[in-house]
Amino acid sequence: MPGLVSVKTPPRITIPDENNTQNNQIRPNHERSDSVNTKTASPAQRRPPSPSPSSSRAKPSPDRSSGKKKSPEKHSLLDESSLDNPDLGPFLLKLARDTIASGDGPSKALDYALRASKSFERCAVEGEPSLDLAMCLHVVAAIYCSLGRFEEAIPVLDRAIKVPDVSRGADHALAAFSGYMQLGDTHSMLGQLDRSIECYKEGLKIQMEALGDTDPRVAETCRYLAEAHVQAMQFDEADTLCKRTLEIHRVHSEPASLEEAADRRLMALICEAKGDYESALEHLVLASMAMIANGQDNEVAAIDLSIGNIYLSLSRFDEAVFSYQKALTVFKASKGDNHPSVASVFVRLADLYYKTGKLRESRSYCENALRIYAKPVPGTTPEDIASGMTEISAIYESFNEPEEALRLLQKSMKLLEDKPGQQSTIAGVEARMGVMFYMLGRYEDAKGAFESAVAKLRASGERKSAFFGVVLNQMGLACVQLFKIDEAAELFEEAREILEQECGPCHQDTLGVYSNLAATYDALGRVEDAIEILEYVLKLREEKLGTANPDFDDEKKRLAALLKEAGRSRNKKAKSLENLIDPNSKKTKKETSSKKWSAFGFRS
Repeated sequence: MPGLVSVKTPPRITIPDENNTQNNQIRPNHERSDSVNTKTASPAQRRPPSPSPSSSRAKPSPDRSSGKKKSPEKHSLLDESSLDNPDLGPFLLKLARDTIASGDGPSKALDYALRASKSFERCAVEGEPSLDLAMCLHVVAAIYCSLGRFEEAIPVLDRAIKVPDVSRGADHALAAFSGYMQLGDTHSMLGQLDRSIECYKEGLKIQMEALGDTDPRVAETCRYLAEAHVQAMQFDEADTLCKRTLEIHRVHSEPASLEEAADRRLMALICEAKGDYESALEHLVLASMAMIANGQDNEVAAIDLSIGNIYLSLSRFDEAVFSYQKALTVFKASKGDNHPSVASVFVRLADLYYKTGKLRESRSYCENALRIYAKPVPGTTPEDIASGMTEISAIYESFNEPEEALRLLQKSMKLLEDKPGQQSTIAGVEARMGVMFYMLGRYEDAKGAFESAVAKLRASGERKSAFFGVVLNQMGLACVQLFKIDEAAELFEEAREILEQECGPCHQDTLGVYSNLAATYDALGRVEDAIEILEYVLKLREEKLGTANPDFDDEKKRLAALLKEAGRSRNKKAKSLENLIDPNSKKTKKETSSKKWSAFGFRS
């Protein structure tokens, strides 16, 4: 199972300045502070783009109840008829800005902004798109987001993107671009990654038509969209966009620039996710050189940590230890011994020492990391702690301590619950919890965890990812243990379709689903379907994978048994079902105690 997917923080209220619509430079309406974490994240620990609701970057504080100067409550004096005054809209929008700046809170500002939008709409000239109205709607949506009311922001932004007419020039293009990017950010906060990506694509298209394909601002948006594709595990699309970003920055930036370093770190993350570790290592080394040239010591340490991860994937353990120790030395010196960056290095060292058989050292590093997470220093985010705990839980799972692994996952869930934009993250944690429940024989709990994860992944647009296919397979296994064989067959069929598309028929995950589906068909009495699948699997192994794999003999025997039985009637309960069920299950202890197991079995 993949680990945590780190997710963004809620958007801050950012109000466009009064001259926003006169700005003829179409820029991404977002900052990079919460973008994909290419410093230390593994492919399953990436950060999506951070939402920010407007193209201008003023950042007032959120609601504070005391100690700030109050804005005058002039809106109480305004009746509906006064909204026809063309001077009222700009006045109310300024009040909304001033209210946020003074710290009076977004609720009052929302009232002003809503009234302003009504005034702009009433005063708009028929047939003439009002950029003031579009900008005001962006502000309204931003305030809704700051209040955590993301669903209410969506229709406001849907309306805002319909106001500008891109054919009328740069001002309208800017308004449309900003609207699409803000709408994408808001969908992302709701976990709707597929819709988010579509909005970013529309924004990029408008920007490229206005500025050309090679403008540096286009490169920023390409990288932003690439990060969203990484979040959605769409690595081929991310690869294409990141390469375009690199090409643009080569033309417009100095050699070894910070922009190129950021591009290469993202490119390394994509290559690592695709299993191209040598290319990932090359990009990281070049990024490190750029950071050294720019005096970015902490960034160099973060890249060293990523380099260590690549060496670990390549089983170059000594070089991995050296890279981790370099990063650890810098982090301790610059951030202190109890900083989460130090804990992240401890977690990687724990994983390395487990893989090299040094279990005592591995456990010691896990405990050191957990001590830091137990008493986090100020500024540590819940996402950082949850990510670290999820990684440590995987190591405890390897220790064959599923109870401790489950306890850590439950702590991670508690840290992440009720936070906007965490759907994909929580889905990953729930999927891991489902595996732990399954290992502990708690099949009802396992099915519930998988169901919740599947629902979130469907909503987020990851329903076509390989990870989604794996979760469906695991959920199918839980259904079998609960004697829900029809439901299990449906899950295996959906998993097969996804994994064939994403991984190909020869991938081990796909072959495992084939085996499970054949066993389920046999259990349901669909012998011909089971025979067809097993014949296909054996043909794949003989022609493409070879027959040395021990699964080949197992599958050959299973096929022979099915062919032998195909010509006669079968019992209502197929023999292969007996081996699909956990023999320790309460339901099966009596029923199966006197029966022999069939050759069929499930594969996780």
